Amino acid sequence: MDDVTSLAFLTSVLAAAIPAATAILYACLGELLCERAGILNLGVEGMMLMGALGGFAVTVWTDRAWLGALAALGIGAAFGALHAVLTVPIGANQVVSGLALTLFGAGLSAFLGRDLVGRAAPDSFGRLHVPLLGDLPELGPILFRQNALVYLSYALVPALWFFVYRTRPGLHLRALGENPGTADALGLPVAALRVAYVVAGGALAGLGGAVISLATNPGWTENVTAGRGYIAVALVIFAGWNPLRAAFGAYLFGAVEAGQFRLQGAGVPISSFFLNMLPYLFTVAALVLASRPAARRRIGAPAALGQAYVREERA
Repeated sequence: MDDVTSLAFLTSVLAAAIPAATAILYACLGELLCERAGILNLGVEGMMLMGALGGFAVTVWTDRAWLGALAALGIGAAFGALHAVLTVPIGANQVVSGLALTLFGAGLSAFLGRDLVGRAAPDSFGRLHVPLLGDLPELGPILFRQNALVYLSYALVPALWFFVYRTRPGLHLRALGENPGTADALGLPVAALRVAYVVAGGALAGLGGAVISLATNPGWTENVTAGRGYIAVALVIFAGWNPLRAAFGAYLFGAVEAGQFRLQGAGVPISSFFLNMLPYLFTVAALVLASRPAARRRIGAPAALGQAYVREERA
């Protein structure tokens, strides 16, 4: 492969990696909000599936992809609200609640979406060429010839980082996950804030599902998310609960996923099953490394993550 061909191959991989990563990025940012507030949400996969189905169904009914995206936000928020009610005021086990929502979302989406399988999307988020920036060599095709949901994620990542680390509400958010008792003593409405962040996280997960069904692969098939919700949960840990690192991890996953498709298309003599496994193998390896106790301390896992808070039990 000469230099020109290699550069063209790399550009094509990175241009495909950005949209491939965006669905996971939205879900990852939503999970980050939940976990920063101290609530573990393993229902991301179910929320993404329902968001993907709801977004596509509304687009079929209205011929408007933006309405589908808004519907996905609402459906994700509704599932987030259900998880929040179960885990915050009721105090149910967060792992059990999240897994139950994933199973429920997977089954419900398969049942409700059976008549939509194979339907063509009447509208979708196509590529938008940004004037001038889209004409830049190499960088233009990679970053500035993408769909609107990708551009929205470009703004969301730094905005969320600024919110978490540079604002007073962001400081309150971190306090919820580190020491809710102290946050309560300072007068913060711990339960209400936790519910709000879980709902917001669910909305972002639903939008992540819509990215798949309305942008990267317009249409609906059962289990269209293919485990990306679980990958998003793993990437939050890999990213150290930092939005900028989460974006890096999502794009790295997208590059691995896009690269294996390009390698298959180029006829590389490697088993397609092995290439399909690579993105998930990378995620599992990252999760194992980042889940070691010493690593968790280094990357700053929220101290109260997964722990229910009952005001009456405050020391």
